[in-house]
Amino acid sequence: MLQYEDVPDPEPAAGEVLVRVRACGVNRLDLLVRAGQTPVKPPLPHISGSEVAGEIMEMGPGASGYAPGQRVVIAPYLSDDRCEFCLSGQETTCIRGDILGLVSNGGYAEYVKAPVTHLLPIPEGVAFADAAAVTLTAPTAWHMLMDKARVQAGETVLVLSAGSGVGSAAVQIARMAGAHVIATIGSEEKRQQTMELGADDVINYNEVGDFSPVVRRLTGKRGVDIVVEHVGTDTWAQSVRSLARNGRLVTCGATSGGSGPVDIWTLFAKQLQVLGSYGGTRADLRHVLGAVGRGDLRPVIHERMPLAAAREAQEIVERRLVFGKIVLEP
Repeated sequence: MLQYEDVPDPEPAAGEVLVRVRACGVNRLDLLVRAGQTPVKPPLPHISGSEVAGEIMEMGPGASGYAPGQRVVIAPYLSDDRCEFCLSGQETTCIRGDILGLVSNGGYAEYVKAPVTHLLPIPEGVAFADAAAVTLTAPTAWHMLMDKARVQAGETVLVLSAGSGVGSAAVQIARMAGAHVIATIGSEEKRQQTMELGADDVINYNEVGDFSPVVRRLTGKRGVDIVVEHVGTDTWAQSVRSLARNGRLVTCGATSGGSGPVDIWTLFAKQLQVLGSYGGTRADLRHVLGAVGRGDLRPVIHERMPLAAAREAQEIVERRLVFGKIVLEP
Protein backbone atom coordinates (compact mmCIF):
# COMPACT_ATOMS: atom_id res chain seq x y z
CA MET A 1 0.00 0.00 0.00
CA LEU A 2 1.28 3.45 -0.95
CA GLN A 3 0.66 6.04 1.75
CA TYR A 4 1.42 9.76 2.10
CA GLU A 5 2.56 10.59 5.65
CA ASP A 6 5.14 12.42 7.76
CA VAL A 7 8.39 10.69 8.74
CA PRO A 8 11.55 12.00 10.45
CA ASP A 9 14.13 13.68 8.21
CA PRO A 10 17.07 11.38 7.36
CA GLU A 11 20.46 12.18 8.87
CA PRO A 12 23.55 11.83 6.65
CA ALA A 13 26.19 9.43 7.95
CA ALA A 14 29.92 9.59 7.20
CA GLY A 15 30.51 10.19 3.51
CA GLU A 16 26.86 11.02 2.84
CA VAL A 17 24.95 14.19 2.03
CA LEU A 18 21.38 15.29 2.67
CA VAL A 19 19.62 16.41 -0.50
CA ARG A 20 16.43 18.44 -0.63
CA VAL A 21 14.33 16.76 -3.32
CA ARG A 22 13.07 19.20 -5.93
CA ALA A 23 11.94 16.56 -8.43
CA CYS A 24 11.69 12.76 -8.53
CA GLY A 25 10.86 10.61 -11.54
CA VAL A 26 8.28 7.82 -11.33
CA ASN A 27 9.43 4.50 -12.78
CA ARG A 28 8.04 1.02 -13.30
CA LEU A 29 10.65 -0.13 -10.77
CA ASP A 30 8.66 1.76 -8.12
CA LEU A 31 5.60 -0.33 -8.99
CA LEU A 32 7.57 -3.57 -8.78
CA VAL A 33 8.95 -2.61 -5.35
CA ARG A 34 5.45 -1.76 -4.11
CA ALA A 35 4.12 -5.10 -5.37
CA GLY A 36 6.98 -7.07 -3.81
CA GLN A 37 8.09 -8.32 -7.24
CA THR A 38 11.79 -7.39 -7.00
CA PRO A 39 14.35 -10.11 -6.16
CA VAL A 40 15.52 -8.05 -3.17
CA LYS A 41 12.79 -6.83 -0.81
CA PRO A 42 13.23 -3.55 1.09
CA PRO A 43 12.51 -3.28 4.82
CA LEU A 44 9.11 -1.72 5.54
CA PRO A 45 8.01 1.03 5.79
CA HIS A 46 9.87 2.06 2.66
CA ILE A 47 10.24 5.21 0.54
CA SER A 48 10.48 4.60 -3.22
CA GLY A 49 11.94 6.86 -5.91
CA SER A 50 15.16 6.36 -7.89
CA GLU A 51 15.43 9.55 -9.99
CA VAL A 52 16.28 12.49 -7.74
CA ALA A 53 17.25 16.05 -8.59
CA GLY A 54 17.63 18.65 -5.86
CA GLU A 55 20.03 20.74 -3.86
CA ILE A 56 22.46 19.84 -1.11
CA MET A 57 21.25 20.80 2.35
CA GLU A 58 23.87 19.22 4.60
CA MET A 59 27.24 17.48 4.25
CA GLY A 60 27.84 14.48 6.49
CA PRO A 61 31.16 13.82 8.26
CA GLY A 62 33.99 13.36 5.75
CA ALA A 63 31.87 14.24 2.73
CA SER A 64 33.65 16.65 0.38
CA GLY A 65 33.77 17.91 -3.19
CA TYR A 66 30.38 19.64 -3.04
CA ALA A 67 28.80 22.40 -0.98
CA PRO A 68 25.38 23.17 0.51
CA GLY A 69 23.10 24.82 -2.02
CA GLN A 70 24.66 23.08 -5.02
CA ARG A 71 22.22 21.63 -7.58
CA VAL A 72 22.78 17.90 -8.06
CA VAL A 73 21.32 14.62 -9.21
CA ILE A 74 21.93 11.32 -7.43
CA ALA A 75 23.36 8.57 -9.64
CA PRO A 76 20.84 5.87 -8.67
CA TYR A 77 22.97 2.73 -9.05
CA LEU A 78 24.66 2.71 -5.65
CA SER A 79 27.90 0.74 -5.88
CA ASP A 80 30.45 0.10 -3.14
CA ASP A 81 33.39 1.11 -5.41
CA ARG A 82 35.47 -1.69 -3.87
CA CYS A 83 34.45 -5.00 -5.46
CA GLU A 84 36.24 -6.51 -8.46
CA PHE A 85 33.59 -5.25 -10.88
CA CYS A 86 33.59 -1.69 -9.56
CA LEU A 87 37.38 -1.56 -9.77
CA SER A 88 37.17 -2.51 -13.45
CA GLY A 89 34.61 0.21 -14.17
CA GLN A 90 31.56 -2.09 -14.19
CA GLU A 91 29.79 -0.48 -11.24
CA THR A 92 26.28 -1.62 -12.19
CA THR A 93 27.54 -5.21 -11.76
CA CYS A 94 28.61 -4.44 -8.17
CA ILE A 95 28.33 -7.46 -5.87
CA ARG A 96 26.91 -5.32 -3.05
CA GLY A 97 25.08 -2.82 -5.25
CA ASP A 98 21.71 -1.21 -4.58
CA ILE A 99 19.42 1.18 -6.45
CA LEU A 100 18.21 4.34 -4.77
CA GLY A 101 14.64 3.56 -3.71
CA LEU A 102 15.06 -0.23 -4.01
CA VAL A 103 16.49 -1.21 -0.62
CA SER A 104 17.65 2.24 0.44
CA ASN A 105 14.99 4.91 0.89
CA GLY A 106 14.47 7.04 -2.19
CA GLY A 107 13.13 10.34 -3.44
CA TYR A 108 9.37 10.22 -2.78
CA ALA A 109 10.14 12.64 0.03
CA GLU A 110 11.26 16.17 0.85
CA TYR A 111 14.74 14.96 1.80
CA VAL A 112 16.89 11.97 0.94
CA LYS A 113 20.43 11.01 1.88
CA ALA A 114 22.99 9.53 -0.50
CA PRO A 115 26.75 8.85 -0.77
CA VAL A 116 28.61 11.97 -1.89
CA THR A 117 30.42 9.76 -4.41
CA HIS A 118 27.13 9.30 -6.27
CA LEU A 119 26.33 12.96 -6.86
CA LEU A 120 26.68 14.73 -10.19
CA PRO A 121 26.14 18.46 -10.79
CA ILE A 122 23.14 19.55 -12.84
CA PRO A 123 24.28 21.51 -15.91
CA GLU A 124 23.57 25.22 -15.95
CA GLY A 125 20.17 25.98 -17.41
CA VAL A 126 18.73 22.47 -16.88
CA ALA A 127 15.63 22.47 -14.68
CA PHE A 128 15.24 20.11 -11.73
CA ALA A 129 12.32 18.29 -13.38
CA ASP A 130 14.29 17.76 -16.61
CA ALA A 131 17.32 16.47 -14.69
CA ALA A 132 15.20 14.04 -12.66
CA ALA A 133 13.47 12.74 -15.80
CA VAL A 134 16.74 11.43 -17.27
CA THR A 135 18.58 10.17 -14.19
CA LEU A 136 17.61 6.47 -14.29
CA THR A 137 16.08 5.48 -17.63
CA ALA A 138 18.21 7.58 -19.99
CA PRO A 139 21.56 6.25 -18.64
CA THR A 140 20.02 2.77 -18.90
CA ALA A 141 19.29 3.37 -22.59
CA TRP A 142 22.76 4.90 -23.08
CA HIS A 143 24.40 1.86 -21.47
CA MET A 144 22.40 -0.48 -23.69
CA LEU A 145 23.17 1.24 -26.97
CA MET A 146 26.59 2.80 -26.45
CA ASP A 147 28.32 0.44 -24.01
CA LYS A 148 26.74 -2.95 -24.75
CA ALA A 149 25.39 -2.99 -28.33
CA ARG A 150 27.93 -0.36 -29.52
CA VAL A 151 25.61 1.20 -32.06
CA GLN A 152 27.26 2.58 -35.19
CA ALA A 153 26.19 5.23 -37.67
CA GLY A 154 24.24 3.74 -40.56
CA GLU A 155 22.88 0.80 -38.55
CA THR A 156 19.17 0.16 -38.02
CA VAL A 157 17.83 0.04 -34.47
CA LEU A 158 14.43 -1.25 -33.35
CA VAL A 159 13.27 0.36 -30.09
CA LEU A 160 10.37 -1.30 -28.30
CA SER A 161 7.75 0.71 -26.39
CA ALA A 162 9.04 4.10 -27.47
CA GLY A 163 6.64 5.89 -25.13
CA SER A 164 8.36 4.51 -22.03
CA GLY A 165 11.22 6.18 -20.19
CA VAL A 166 13.83 3.81 -21.63
CA GLY A 167 12.20 3.80 -25.06
CA SER A 168 11.88 7.58 -25.45
CA ALA A 169 15.54 7.98 -24.48
CA ALA A 170 16.71 5.11 -26.70
CA VAL A 171 15.05 6.59 -29.79
CA GLN A 172 16.96 9.84 -29.28
CA ILE A 173 20.29 8.19 -28.42
CA ALA A 174 20.15 5.90 -31.45
CA ARG A 175 19.35 8.90 -33.62
CA MET A 176 22.26 10.85 -32.08
CA ALA A 177 24.54 7.96 -33.06
CA GLY A 178 23.43 8.23 -36.69
CA ALA A 179 21.23 5.13 -36.78
CA HIS A 180 17.98 4.58 -38.65
CA VAL A 181 15.33 4.11 -35.95
CA ILE A 182 12.23 1.93 -36.05
CA ALA A 183 10.04 2.26 -32.97
CA THR A 184 7.00 0.44 -31.61
CA ILE A 185 4.11 2.16 -29.83
CA GLY A 186 0.82 1.01 -28.32
CA SER A 187 -1.53 3.75 -29.55
CA GLU A 188 -1.86 6.14 -32.47
CA GLU A 189 -1.76 9.10 -30.05
CA LYS A 190 1.94 8.37 -29.52
CA ARG A 191 2.92 8.20 -33.21
CA GLN A 192 3.58 11.90 -33.79
CA GLN A 193 5.44 12.29 -30.49
CA THR A 194 7.67 9.34 -31.40
CA MET A 195 8.44 10.79 -34.83
CA GLU A 196 9.34 14.11 -33.19
CA LEU A 197 11.90 12.29 -31.03
CA GLY A 198 13.65 11.08 -34.19
CA ALA A 199 12.05 7.77 -35.16
CA ASP A 200 12.10 7.12 -38.91
CA ASP A 201 9.39 4.45 -38.85
CA VAL A 202 6.75 3.77 -36.19
CA ILE A 203 4.77 0.54 -35.72
CA ASN A 204 1.61 0.33 -33.63
CA TYR A 205 1.96 -3.15 -32.13
CA ASN A 206 -1.69 -3.20 -31.03
CA GLU A 207 -2.72 -2.81 -34.67
CA VAL A 208 -0.33 -5.28 -36.31
CA GLY A 209 0.04 -7.92 -33.59
CA ASP A 210 3.36 -9.56 -34.50
CA PHE A 211 5.61 -6.64 -35.44
CA SER A 212 8.47 -8.73 -36.88
CA PRO A 213 6.98 -9.08 -40.42
CA VAL A 214 6.56 -5.30 -40.55
CA VAL A 215 10.18 -4.85 -39.46
CA ARG A 216 11.32 -7.26 -42.17
CA ARG A 217 9.30 -5.36 -44.77
CA LEU A 218 10.64 -1.98 -43.66
CA THR A 219 14.22 -3.28 -43.93
CA GLY A 220 13.83 -5.06 -47.27
CA LYS A 221 13.71 -8.46 -45.51
CA ARG A 222 17.14 -7.82 -43.98
CA GLY A 223 16.17 -7.19 -40.36
CA VAL A 224 17.64 -4.73 -37.86
CA ASP A 225 21.14 -4.58 -36.43
CA ILE A 226 20.01 -3.90 -32.85
CA VAL A 227 16.82 -4.48 -30.88
CA VAL A 228 16.36 -2.47 -27.66
CA GLU A 229 14.27 -4.99 -25.71
CA HIS A 230 12.80 -4.26 -22.29
CA VAL A 231 9.36 -5.89 -22.46
CA GLY A 232 10.18 -9.58 -22.02
CA THR A 233 8.01 -12.61 -22.73
CA ASP A 234 5.34 -10.89 -24.83
CA THR A 235 7.80 -9.55 -27.41
CA TRP A 236 10.89 -11.74 -27.09
CA ALA A 237 10.30 -14.11 -30.03
CA GLN A 238 9.28 -11.20 -32.29
CA SER A 239 12.42 -9.29 -31.29
CA VAL A 240 14.67 -12.23 -32.18
CA ARG A 241 12.89 -12.69 -35.53
CA SER A 242 13.46 -8.99 -36.29
CA LEU A 243 17.25 -9.30 -36.14
CA ALA A 244 19.50 -9.29 -39.17
CA ARG A 245 22.48 -11.61 -39.44
CA ASN A 246 25.09 -10.58 -36.85
CA GLY A 247 22.31 -8.69 -35.07
CA ARG A 248 22.41 -7.78 -31.38
CA LEU A 249 19.47 -7.97 -29.00
CA VAL A 250 20.13 -5.95 -25.85
CA THR A 251 17.72 -6.26 -22.93
CA CYS A 252 17.29 -4.40 -19.65
CA GLY A 253 13.87 -5.52 -18.49
CA ALA A 254 11.12 -8.10 -18.43
CA THR A 255 7.93 -6.28 -17.51
CA SER A 256 5.72 -8.87 -19.24
CA GLY A 257 7.57 -11.92 -17.90
CA GLY A 258 11.07 -13.33 -17.59
CA SER A 259 11.09 -16.23 -20.05
CA GLY A 260 11.85 -15.97 -23.75
CA PRO A 261 12.38 -18.80 -26.28
CA VAL A 262 15.42 -18.73 -28.54
CA ASP A 263 15.88 -21.15 -31.41
CA ILE A 264 19.48 -22.26 -30.91
CA TRP A 265 19.98 -23.04 -34.60
CA THR A 266 18.92 -19.50 -35.51
CA LEU A 267 21.19 -18.12 -32.79
CA PHE A 268 24.38 -19.67 -34.14
CA ALA A 269 23.51 -19.81 -37.85
CA LYS A 270 22.74 -16.08 -37.97
CA GLN A 271 25.53 -15.38 -35.44
CA LEU A 272 23.24 -13.36 -33.18
CA GLN A 273 24.20 -11.81 -29.87
CA VAL A 274 21.91 -11.58 -26.83
CA LEU A 275 23.23 -8.97 -24.40
CA GLY A 276 22.07 -8.30 -20.86
CA SER A 277 22.34 -4.69 -19.71
CA TYR A 278 21.70 -3.50 -16.16
CA GLY A 279 21.23 0.19 -15.46
CA GLY A 280 23.73 2.90 -16.27
CA THR A 281 27.03 3.99 -14.76
CA ARG A 282 27.97 7.42 -13.47
CA ALA A 283 29.91 7.91 -16.70
CA ASP A 284 26.72 7.12 -18.66
CA LEU A 285 24.81 9.65 -16.55
CA ARG A 286 27.49 12.30 -17.22
CA HIS A 287 27.08 11.70 -20.96
CA VAL A 288 23.30 12.00 -20.64
CA LEU A 289 23.42 15.20 -18.59
CA GLY A 290 25.91 16.67 -21.03
CA ALA A 291 23.63 15.83 -23.95
CA VAL A 292 20.67 17.43 -22.14
CA GLY A 293 22.73 20.53 -21.36
CA ARG A 294 23.69 20.88 -25.06
CA GLY A 295 20.13 20.33 -26.21
CA ASP A 296 20.97 17.05 -27.99
CA LEU A 297 18.76 14.93 -25.71
CA ARG A 298 15.29 16.09 -24.69
CA PRO A 299 13.82 14.98 -21.36
CA VAL A 300 10.34 13.69 -22.15
CA ILE A 301 7.96 14.65 -19.34
CA HIS A 302 4.35 13.49 -19.56
CA GLU A 303 3.22 15.38 -16.46
CA ARG A 304 4.54 17.09 -13.33
CA MET A 305 2.58 16.21 -10.19
CA PRO A 306 2.83 17.02 -6.47
CA LEU A 307 4.35 14.41 -4.16
CA ALA A 308 0.96 13.87 -2.52
CA ALA A 309 -0.27 12.51 -5.88
CA ALA A 310 2.30 9.68 -5.99
CA ARG A 311 -0.38 6.99 -5.88
CA GLU A 312 -2.23 8.55 -8.82
CA ALA A 313 1.07 8.89 -10.71
CA GLN A 314 1.85 5.20 -10.25
CA GLU A 315 -1.64 4.26 -11.44
CA ILE A 316 -1.11 6.26 -14.64
CA VAL A 317 2.22 4.50 -15.26
CA GLU A 318 0.67 1.10 -14.49
CA ARG A 319 -2.08 1.71 -17.05
CA ARG A 320 0.53 2.66 -19.70
CA LEU A 321 -1.01 6.07 -20.25
CA VAL A 322 2.27 7.96 -20.22
CA PHE A 323 4.59 9.13 -22.96
CA GLY A 324 7.96 9.61 -21.28
CA LYS A 325 8.04 10.26 -17.54
CA ILE A 326 5.87 11.52 -14.71
CA VAL A 327 7.85 13.71 -12.31
CA LEU A 328 6.84 14.29 -8.70
CA GLU A 329 7.67 17.66 -7.16
CA PRO A 330 7.64 17.78 -3.33
